[in-house]
Amino acid sequence: MLTLKDVDAYYGNVQVLRGMALQARAGEILCLLGRNGAGKTTTLKTIMGLVRAQTGTITLDGEDITALPAHSVPVRGIGYVPQGRRLFAEMTVAENLEIGLMTRGRGRDVRERMLDLFPVLRDRLKQVSGTLSGGEQQMLAMARALCLEPRVLLLDEPTEGLQPSMIALIRDVVTQLKGGDTAVILVEQRVEAVLSVADRVLFIENGAPRETVDAATLRADPALVQRYVGVG
Repeated sequence: MLTLKDVDAYYGNVQVLRGMALQARAGEILCLLGRNGAGKTTTLKTIMGLVRAQTGTITLDGEDITALPAHSVPVRGIGYVPQGRRLFAEMTVAENLEIGLMTRGRGRDVRERMLDLFPVLRDRLKQVSGTLSGGEQQMLAMARALCLEPRVLLLDEPTEGLQPSMIALIRDVVTQLKGGDTAVILVEQRVEAVLSVADRVLFIENGAPRETVDAATLRADPALVQRYVGVG
């Protein structure tokens, strides 16, 4: 569904991605693992056109989207929940959801499905999003991205700083996407969270892809996790 091939990307003159390559498949959760600064977040930003790929290709269902401007990428069906959520803090919950719906012309039925996934948001529709708790803001960020009915969903550290009950809820929603029409790419530092939801894990080191491993293999033998992430 989504393929990166030989992608190089830079911040100024500093090269961050070196030959990045991956494949995200519908109904699967692909997790990106690596140490801080390995290039995980930059990979997501490059897919979204927020960082420009200098070489290589990014294709979505065979369409080359490498050179698309950033505002056109969500229209193609790629939803993005960045680290830090990036909500429109002075707008209400309902208005944030409406922005997601407008991106690909989705209607009230989609909004209702999102509110069924995150029932607490139904009671917060008129509340200014900047006044929500951290967990509620994360739910809204995910719901807004899912309002696109995305073909690919990019999640960057979705459980960071959340209490256990919120982490469990986010994990449950991500798991519900398995087996459907959406491909999920998840960046997550909590290795135990990754291994509980992932189908495959791509290890990234110094901006380059090293190995893609079935999550079941890693659950049975965590040696690769220790090698690339430095934790057991």
